[in-house]
Amino acid sequence: MKNNLEIEIINKKERIASLVDWLVLRHAQASIYSPTMYIDLEGVDLCRDGSLSILTLLADTGIPTRRVYLIDVHLLGAQCFGTAGAKQKTLKDILEDEKITKVFFDVRNDSDALYAHFGVRLQGVEDIQLMESATRKTTRSRKFLNGLVKCVEANRFTCLNDNTELAAWKLAKHKGERLFKPEQGGSYEVFTQRPIPEELVSYCAGDVQCLPELRAKFWFRNQGWQDLVNEETKKRVAASQEPEYQPHGADRAVAPWSGDQHKALDQWNYVPPRDYFDEDWVEEDQTEEPEPDDNDYEDWTTADWQGPPS
Repeated sequence: MKNNLEIEIINKKERIASLVDWLVLRHAQASIYSPTMYIDLEGVDLCRDGSLSILTLLADTGIPTRRVYLIDVHLLGAQCFGTAGAKQKTLKDILEDEKITKVFFDVRNDSDALYAHFGVRLQGVEDIQLMESATRKTTRSRKFLNGLVKCVEANRFTCLNDNTELAAWKLAKHKGERLFKPEQGGSYEVFTQRPIPEELVSYCAGDVQCLPELRAKFWFRNQGWQDLVNEETKKRVAASQEPEYQPHGADRAVAPWSGDQHKALDQWNYVPPRDYFDEDWVEEDQTEEPEPDDNDYEDWTTADWQGPPS
C-alpha cells in the first residue's frame, strides 16, 4: 500500500473525547499540517428513513501511517457527536466547522443521515465523486456519475502501487458486501452486529483508504474549477437536509452540471488532440449508463434497496 493504515474501533465515550481533542489540536497547528478528514458512513438503509451504525474517519496528517477510526454510532448513539473534549468541542462542532475540511465520496445520504438522526449540519465538505466527474474532458463523458469502485479502478496507480493491491482492495470490498447485500445472501443488519466482523472492518477502512490520493489528483486545479465543484457540493449538502429530499432513485446517477457549467468544464479540461498512433493514447469513453456490477447505484431502482454501498 502507498500508505500504512492503523485501524481503531472507538466504542467508548472517553475515546470520543480524546479523538476530538486530538483533531482540534491538529487543526490549531495548521501552519504545520492541518488534518484533512476523510469520512464514510454505513448503516441499515443509510438515510433519514434508516439508521447510522458506523462512522469511518481517516485522518490524514501528512505522515506515511494514517489513522482510520471506526466510530461505533450504533453502540454510542448521540454520545458520538455530543461528547466534549478538554476544549469543550464535540465531533458535531468539528463536522459543522467550515474551516475544517471533510472529504466524502458522494456526501448526499451521509449528510441526510447525520442531519436527520443527530442534527449535524455538515460544513467544510468536499465531494470526490463530483471532482472526478468534473475532470472528464467532454460534456458527453460527464453524463453519469461514477461509483467508488470504478473511480479507483480508473485511477488505480494513483491510489495503489500495482494491480495486485487493486485486486486485494476489491476483494476486501467483495467480502464486506457479501455480509450485507441481500442478493449475495447477506443482510444490512450486519452493521448492527457487535463485535464488528473483521470483514466489515476491512470494508469500511477500504472505503476511505484511497480517498486522499484521489483528492490530491483531482482537487488542485484552477480557482474557477474549485469554485464550481464547491458550489455543487454545497447544493448537495443543503438538498439532503430538505424535507423533500429523496435518498433513493436512479436519477441520482446523473451528473448535476448545467449547460453553462459544462461549457466552463470543457474549457478548463481541454487537452489538445493526441496522435491516434501514439502508443500512450487512450480514447476516453465514460458515457455509458452505469452498469450494475461496478457502480454504487445498482440497487436504487429495486424494491429491496437498503442503501448504497459507499
